[in-house]
Amino acid sequence: MSERIRLALAPLEPVVVEVADQSAGHRGHGGWREGGETHFEVLVVSPRFRGQSRIARHRLVHELVADLMAERVHALALRTLTPEEASAA
Repeated sequence: MSERIRLALAPLEPVVVEVADQSAGHRGHGGWREGGETHFEVLVVSPRFRGQSRIARHRLVHELVADLMAERVHALALRTLTPEEASAA
């Protein structure tokens, strides 16, 4: 699923995409399923985020992964940065 998330985000032309499966930490909680791959932490660094609010950035990501959210993914913890923001961090 991590690779599918990365592929879904390709239209953002990301400089960095890091996807971490956090499902094990949510065992027994809403949305968790046997086998995991339900809760992810995602860092996306993209020039396409320039001039976008945090909400607009998150909406872009959610639009791109909508099929995966409907299929198996329950939650995404997103960190969306421009290249400039990433280098300043």
